[in-house]
Amino acid sequence: MNAMLNTASGIRSFLRDDEGAQVVEYALIIAVVSIILVVALRNLTGTSFDGFITRVANCLTGTSCA
Repeated sequence: MNAMLNTASGIRSFLRDDEGAQVVEYALIIAVVSIILVVALRNLTGTSFDGFITRVANCLTGTSCA
């Protein structure tokens, strides 16, 4: 009987534990901000996202930054 009460107490404490919730919230915030940045950069450059990535890669390798 005592082991069953300890198990029930352990399950209750596990369900109340919200320590990992902050990590999930931060991940969701980062995902939303990333999506907003991708959409904003796409609209600012006037090209597709692939074209934008190609332009950034070319600038970083020193090919051309036009």
